[in-house]
Order: sequence, then structure tokens, then C-alpha cells
Amino acid sequence: MNSSQSLIVVGLQWGDEGKGKIVDVLSEKFDIVVRFQGGSNAGHTVIIGDKTYKFRIMPTGVVRGKKVVIGNGVVVDPVVLLEEIEALKSAGIDIDLLISDRAHLITPYQIQLDDLMETAKGNQKLGTTKRGIGPTYSDKVSRVGVRFCDFVHHKSKQWLTLESSSKSQIEKIHGIKVENSDATLFDSFSSNVRKLLPYVGDCGEYLESKFNTGSRVLFEGAQGALLDIDHGTYPFVTSSNCVSAAASTGTGVSFNRLNSVLGICKAYMTRVGTGPFPTELNDEVGKRMQNQGREFGTVTGRPRRCGWLDLVALKYAIRLNGCRYLAITKVDVLSGINPLKVCVEYDIDGIETRSYPASAELLSDATPVYDKLEGWSEINMISPKSKGFSNLPHQLRNYLNFIEEITGSQIAMVSVGPDRADTLLVPDVQI
Repeated sequence: MNSSQSLIVVGLQWGDEGKGKIVDVLSEKFDIVVRFQGGSNAGHTVIIGDKTYKFRIMPTGVVRGKKVVIGNGVVVDPVVLLEEIEALKSAGIDIDLLISDRAHLITPYQIQLDDLMETAKGNQKLGTTKRGIGPTYSDKVSRVGVRFCDFVHHKSKQWLTLESSSKSQIEKIHGIKVENSDATLFDSFSSNVRKLLPYVGDCGEYLESKFNTGSRVLFEGAQGALLDIDHGTYPFVTSSNCVSAAASTGTGVSFNRLNSVLGICKAYMTRVGTGPFPTELNDEVGKRMQNQGREFGTVTGRPRRCGWLDLVALKYAIRLNGCRYLAITKVDVLSGINPLKVCVEYDIDGIETRSYPASAELLSDATPVYDKLEGWSEINMISPKSKGFSNLPHQLRNYLNFIEEITGSQIAMVSVGPDRADTLLVPDVQI
């Protein structure tokens, strides 16, 4: 793969694929790293030696000293972003940040409304993080949201009227009293937003100018394709578009500027919250994956459901995103499991199919059809000490070759552990 001026990195499963680590590794070769969708419901972790950095909004490239941009497609909780900025400063990391003036802000009322709405669903709940993401995107579409530019141009008082209406709605529907007066809540919220205003500007215009001067730009997605609001396992999805096309709408950059897409997936599957999961394992193998992979949410701490790799879902996500190249993460977690199973098609009501159904109900009825592959036990060989793709166990290389054969995509990177150094680049593939 020839080096290009831009690269979009997206998750191909239900999030948690290890995008933070892969973006960190890749960002060394780029000048700017841009986040284009989602909010503080995302969790990206970067481990460098004995230091661990966890981000919810800040683009991962910040730990490399890169220029980082938060696009208009992101919904920003000012409290969370300020906490991340302070943590980075305390760690001695300089921050070169631009926030789109068109990015929407998550307000205290939206966070409370998210919690109340999810709780009210009872056993029909979706498993949201209750961070205000859904209500903020809803208000955006309803054209009653508040953006950074409202504070830049001193029109933020309009928010008070709109949010007062939201507060009345919460109290009426849920029969509760919202704490804090409007004035107190607005003053606190406004104070936090104004601390971020020095970072605010026109994201699209800035990126266009940098493209014109030859800068390389890395676009960092959040969540995963199977959580996309349009193309995921609706309604068990997030509130934004997680696919590569959102890199354009979420930043104000023309699609003509976007060159390549790298998709990331684990060597197995995980899912947080509710929703269909055909290859889920509710047995000792599933528990082993969970423990070995430390499968607990970065943001919520919730345990992730685990299961075999689903190539029907992966091929679907690759098609959506236009991924010619893949990064496979957490292959070390499968060490010692033999045999390994990989889902190659579904049986739905007696009909075998390799198409991914739109209906979550149909997906819930899907019985996976598996191929079996030989596992590997050479755990010690999968370590930073054994550099080079060719040193991987031959069974693991067969596993990777099988993924390539079924999906038609080429594997460019393989992650064999949590540290930045535990990342192998496939020979002759240049990103």
C-alpha cells in the first residue's frame, strides 16, 4: 500500500477493537490526527511502557505531540475534555488542539435526560453509557442544540431558553425535580465552555489549508461499524455514523481529500451492552477471552461479551467502509485455545446466508456456521522480544491468511499485546 496524504482508521466490529493503540502507532507518520464523530462514550487506550493514557474525546495522536483536531461531527462534554487536557498537562505533554466551532456541546440536562430515558426502558434498555450522547445528537437533528460558535459569537443565552424547556420536559415526564437553578447551571456550564474557546476555530478551513501545503492527515473514528446509526444492529447502536464516509461530514473536508481506509478488528468478537451477537460464547472459552483480553469497558468498566470471530459481519463492515487493508488486534488472547472457530455464514430459519441482515431480530435468530482452524500454543513467541511477522506461529499466520482469503482484504498490521511496541507491520505493506 503506497503512502497517501490521508488515512481513515475505523473499527469494524462493535467498538473496542484497539483503535487507540493502532492510531497511536500510525500517527508517528502523520502531521495531524482528527477525531470526526462520537463523544465521551468512546474509550481509547494507549500503553507506552509503564504509562497508560485513556481518552474519551481527545484524539489519540496527542501523546505523539501531533496537532490534534476535534471535528464538527463530535459532541463534546466540556467537563470531560477539560479533565483530559489537565491530565495531559500534568503528564508533561504539550497540547496543540483545534476544536471545530461547529461541534455541538453536551449539556448537563442532556446527560440527565439520557440517564432517565435509559432507566425508563427497563428490560428493553439499549445499554447506552448515559453520557448524554443520544440526546445531544437528537437536539442537533431537531435544530435546538448548542454549538461552540454560539459562545464565540455571544449567542449562548439562547441555550438557557431551550434547556429550560428541556428541564420542564424532564420534570413533567419523569415526575422529578431537576437540581440547581437555571442560572447556576448555565453559569457553571458556560464557564467550562469558555475555558475551551482558545482552542476553537474553523476545522474544515484549517484542514484544507494543511492539505494544500502537503500535510498528512489521519482521521480517527470512534465506536465501530456495527454500532453505526444507519448501518449497525439498530436499535442497539450508537447515535452517530461510525463508518469512513463520516470523516468528510464530521470535519468539513471534501471526500476528494480522503485517500485510504484502514479497518481494525479483533481476532475474536466482543460487545458491550445489549443487542444480537450470533457468535457469543457463554462458556469457559468466552470467560477465558474476557480475562485474557481484559475485556472491560474503558469508559464504563462494564464487562464485554466475547465470542468467535464473525467473518459475515466483518465482510459487511469492510464493504461499508471500503477497507482494502486491515489491522488485526489481540491475537495473543487466542493463544492456547485449540481448535479455533470462525463463523463463515449464518443459518437463519434453515436458510444459509453470507449476507448480514438489517433486522436485529433476524440477526438474533442467526445460528453461526463455523469453520475450524488449528490454534497455537507458542505464547512466548508472541512478544516484543520476537520481532517480525515471520516469527509468528505458523498456525497464527494460517489464521490470518484465512481472514484475508474470506474477506478479500490485505492485513497490514497485527497487534500481539497491549503495548505500543507489540505491533507488527506486515512486510511490503506501507501505510
